[in-house]
Amino acid sequence: MTTAFVQDQWYVAAYTREVSRELFSRTVCGESILFWRTGDGAVTAMSDRCVHRRFPLSEKPSHLVGDTVVCGYHGFTYGADGVCVAVPGQTRVPRTARLRTYPVVEQDSFVWVFIGDPELAATTRIPRAPWLDLPGWTVVSGMEPLAARASLLVDNLLDLSHETYLHGGYIGTPEVAETPITTEVDEEAGIVYVSRHMADAACPPFYANSTGITGRITRWQDIEYTPPCLYLLHSRIAPAGVLPNADGSDPDAFHVEVVYAITPETESSTHDFWAVARDFALDDQEVSDYLAESNRTVVLQDVTALDTLERVISGEPDGYQELSINIDTGGLAARRMLARMRDK
Repeated sequence: MTTAFVQDQWYVAAYTREVSRELFSRTVCGESILFWRTGDGAVTAMSDRCVHRRFPLSEKPSHLVGDTVVCGYHGFTYGADGVCVAVPGQTRVPRTARLRTYPVVEQDSFVWVFIGDPELAATTRIPRAPWLDLPGWTVVSGMEPLAARASLLVDNLLDLSHETYLHGGYIGTPEVAETPITTEVDEEAGIVYVSRHMADAACPPFYANSTGITGRITRWQDIEYTPPCLYLLHSRIAPAGVLPNADGSDPDAFHVEVVYAITPETESSTHDFWAVARDFALDDQEVSDYLAESNRTVVLQDVTALDTLERVISGEPDGYQELSINIDTGGLAARRMLARMRDK
């Protein structure tokens, strides 16, 4: 069976805070998955379809009884391993009455689920975003549904020149689009790197209002994308001319780690998980509130643009040729890597 999704990979299905003793469903790579926590707090993941008549187990009146899920349609009951333990009107449970289960790991405030051959899960690397669950950092985060294919979000995030135009008044300034990028591809590690270092730039409101810097800044954007699903933006902000020390320490700069987990829902929709971690003003709730509101606004600006782009692309005739330039080298490298992963 052919698929538009990269298989045999870990994807972010939820934040750890989203999964509780309530039945919770999310579609990942076209597969509807039921998540819940057992009595000892472990996350379990299984198909969100009863084997009997396909009623979603996440829909009421389906419910948990201890560490079993009772289907709200006909009462088929499943253990945490997906095996049916009771059916209505008979004592014998059919051997085939079992739900597909998925390997699941909690890491860096995310719940990761493995899509593909479960035998490969243990040997497939889960990319890291340690700042999201690390002392010395404060995090704001959220998720927005995107009515567009995941590849459009990858393109968007790997070419930040759009900040100047789409996100002016928040994170965009003229210098972002004006400054050339460098792109490197580590084929062995499976990572695309894109960097843009601005030596003397205007300080956008996103950083001016959170750091207190009022003048020109040195602004570094170092992207690290691990296909198919995790994007990191290592952002360094400091007064213009202030550079890290020779030993690598950087006490006079502000550091922000922006994390996006890009999880396909269907071939034309995406879960856009976003998080902003900072190493300053750790206990300042006003800064947290400001960054949360501002970053969500920025994300929603992207959502609006990409939803529009999806409608345009889906209605195009075959063979339409797009134009790419220097700013697209990171995105094109990511496309090639994703295509190889999909076709292997």
